[in-house]
Amino acid sequence: MQEWKAMLPHIARRSIELALAGQPFPADERAALLSRYPELAEQRATFVTLTMQGRLRGCIGSILPRRALIDDVIDNARAAAFGDPRFQPLSAEELPQVDIEISLLTIPRPLPWEDVADLQRKIRPGVDGVVLHLDGRRATFLPSVWEQLPDFDTFFRHLCRKAGLPDDCLRLHPDIEVYQAEKITERIRA
Repeated sequence: MQEWKAMLPHIARRSIELALAGQPFPADERAALLSRYPELAEQRATFVTLTMQGRLRGCIGSILPRRALIDDVIDNARAAAFGDPRFQPLSAEELPQVDIEISLLTIPRPLPWEDVADLQRKIRPGVDGVVLHLDGRRATFLPSVWEQLPDFDTFFRHLCRKAGLPDDCLRLHPDIEVYQAEKITERIRA
C-alpha cells in the first residue's frame, strides 16, 4: 500500500484524539503532512467508519469530492466519532478499542436501468456502492454493506428505508448512481 494511503487512518485517529481534547487539527501538522504527501491535497471523497468489536460505532462521509483529502478525513472522522445521530458521542475510553476504516470513493456515475431485473443484472454486489435518489431524498450504502446485506432485495429494501422511502421504493424507479471504494484499515489496541 502506498504510504500516503496508510496515513489516512492515522490522520483520522489523530483528528478524533484532538477533538476529545477540545483542539482543532494543528495547521503546522497539516502542512507537514501535505508537504510529505502531496496526494493529500487532491480533492477526494471519503467515508470514515468506526467499529468496536466488529460492530458499527459511527460512519460519516462525503459522496462527492469537495475539499482536500486530508480535510475530508479530518472532518469525517470527527463527524463519525461525535456526530453520527445513531450513536452517542465517542468517549476517550472507547477510542483505544475503535477500529478505523477509510473508504476512498470514486466519483459516482449514473446507472440507467429499465426495471428491477435490469438493475439486478447491472449492480455488482460487493463491488458497487449505491446512491439512491428519489423526490429530494437520498441515501447511500458503501460497497462493504453488501457483506451484511448480500441479497439484492434486502440491500435495496434497507437502502430505501435509509432514504426515508417505502421499502419497495424501486417500484418508483429512483435514480441510481454507483461508485467503488478502496478500503484502508488500521487496527490499534490499547
